[in-house]
Amino acid sequence: MSNPEYPVRRAVLDNGLRIVHSFDGTTAMAAVNVLYNVGARDEKRSLTGMAHLFEHLMFGGSVNVPDYDSVLTAAGGTNNAWTSSDFTNFYITLPAQNISTAFYLESDRMLSLAFNPRSLDVQKGVVVEEFKQTCLDKPYGDLMHIVRRLAYGGNHPYSWPVIGLMPEHIRDVAMEDVKAWFYAHYAPNNAILSVAGNVDFDTTVRLANEWFGDIPRRDIASRVLPAPGFPTAKVHHVEEAAVPFPMLVLAIPMDSYGTERYFAADAITDLLSAGYSARFSEKLVYEVSKGLISTCDASIIGCEHEGLVLIMAQLSDASPEAFDSAEEMIMDQARRLAEPGDISPRELERCYNNFEANFCYSNLGYLSRATNLAKAEYHGEDINREVRDRRALAVDTIAAEADRLFNHTPYVRLDYRPKQ
Repeated sequence: MSNPEYPVRRAVLDNGLRIVHSFDGTTAMAAVNVLYNVGARDEKRSLTGMAHLFEHLMFGGSVNVPDYDSVLTAAGGTNNAWTSSDFTNFYITLPAQNISTAFYLESDRMLSLAFNPRSLDVQKGVVVEEFKQTCLDKPYGDLMHIVRRLAYGGNHPYSWPVIGLMPEHIRDVAMEDVKAWFYAHYAPNNAILSVAGNVDFDTTVRLANEWFGDIPRRDIASRVLPAPGFPTAKVHHVEEAAVPFPMLVLAIPMDSYGTERYFAADAITDLLSAGYSARFSEKLVYEVSKGLISTCDASIIGCEHEGLVLIMAQLSDASPEAFDSAEEMIMDQARRLAEPGDISPRELERCYNNFEANFCYSNLGYLSRATNLAKAEYHGEDINREVRDRRALAVDTIAAEADRLFNHTPYVRLDYRPKQ
């Protein structure tokens, strides 16, 4: 597979709004994506979940558009949003001929929300219910609350998930909190506007100037984060709950986004668990575990600051001895990556081919390309270099990072057992 070159053009408005554009003439549609540089890392421990709540509030009506969805639906469009620890992302898809509607809607809520008390009450109720359904009533729903609490220092905002520490924090949000959050983070000079689809670059820039150009810059709240507070010695925690099967979780501190070590850690998780021919499936689940480990997956919680390599294994036995044995087998497979010559050229090529395939497929659609363009612009990256940069990652670099992660880094072990 050869990595295609995507047409990418950029502009910056006088108020600081960054624009990134990619034309796609194979569709009659377009996507408008707005990424704001604000996430859960901008919260305080005393009031968590604000970034996620605000994602919902942005659909509750703006100063000139009381009903966001009805205007968009009339133009044949759909929309949604999502929040991470680091940023908040909004997107619209609609027929390209109606693209101005998307600019109108996004610019008006960037200008100012309506700050409607009823909307705030409604969205607080929605988010609290989401917290109950996903974290309190769902098996393993509190898993990431536990892992993050154990892995990070208590004052670091990565020590709680995006949805927040507790539903009471959302219930306590006042209108003054909402206004302060909006004016401290939602501004053209803290946002990226990405457009992909059947809309040319000149039209995009013209519409951006027309609809966003008069929105004033704002003073963005400064961001000063404490050290991650990672464990200095191995942490072992046992949790019992009403879950269907035992789960072993290993959380290993890794480097922040954009570093060579970050991408090496990402490649390591692919080597371990991407596909049935990866090491955890082929060597661990189907061979050495002898039925103890039913599934085993490795992934990264990749963040702008220090993140985590996460290994999760479903076990068939809940005894302490079974958890010990599973941990030993998993770490043995992982540590082998650090041995000289252990990663074969064929295995590495399969890993890179998998990355390239996922990258190319993720950019086929105009919506996913708009989102990926916004994230690349946010990181100061060239979307057309991502595959080449990954393939340039040397095997020695990957082995060295495996040695650091699995031989020299204190980590968290969580034994999540069914309650007896």
